[in-house]
Amino acid sequence: MGDSSLPPEMIKVQESFIKILGTGQSPIKKEMKVKDAKEALKIEASEKLLDMEAVKSEAKERAQNGGIIFIDEIDKIAVNASQSHRSDPSKEGVQRDLLPIVEGSDVNTKYGSIKTDHILFISAGAFHLSKPSDLIPELQGRFPLRVELSSLTEEVLYQILTQPKNSLLRQYQALLQTEGVELIFEEDAIKAIAKIAQMTNEKTEDIGARRLHTIIEKVLEDISFTADEHRGETLHVKKELVHEKLDAIVENEDSSRYIL
Repeated sequence: MGDSSLPPEMIKVQESFIKILGTGQSPIKKEMKVKDAKEALKIEASEKLLDMEAVKSEAKERAQNGGIIFIDEIDKIAVNASQSHRSDPSKEGVQRDLLPIVEGSDVNTKYGSIKTDHILFISAGAFHLSKPSDLIPELQGRFPLRVELSSLTEEVLYQILTQPKNSLLRQYQALLQTEGVELIFEEDAIKAIAKIAQMTNEKTEDIGARRLHTIIEKVLEDISFTADEHRGETLHVKKELVHEKLDAIVENEDSSRYIL
């Protein structure tokens, strides 16, 4: 253990010598499977081979010259002039704090100072209660390219369900596999889920792909709760099951608003 009264530089040197010479204490023995032991030994060997200072330096260099920072919900700090006769100092304060970082400055991190001059900043917001023009002019000028997003179509929602490696369908399949149940989604059922999600987004609040989660949860609620009774079985999710679970809810706008 290093003396807390020593300066940081001395403590680091002391810690280095402890690692090299050892602590003098007997090593702690731990039993594990061969597979786990191989992984632990590989990590230990990697730590000895890697120069962590060089790794940190390379990471800083990549962050400075090729980094991307995504600022979500930037609309929350926009001052809506139509709803208030005076500006909100707290929101404007956040904008002015962001301004020098987006413009380009030195930011202190636990890995050292990082320049933000060449970092790409991307922001997003709903702007249903405010407008991009409600941001302070200086901040608006730092986001010169603006893109308006369209609602997700039925085809896009279908792609979201089928193409990602860890899509919602695959997550539910993996979840039920832990109960010994093989879950198969029929093609017609997937298309029906995508169509219902798109229709519900049109009729109620448009929450995009998040709608898929609640819809699938509703379709599979009975299967999920009785999974232990179907151990060793293969269950097919068909179009008929999707319509049976959802049609009545979708037709009732109040129900779909609160259930889906």
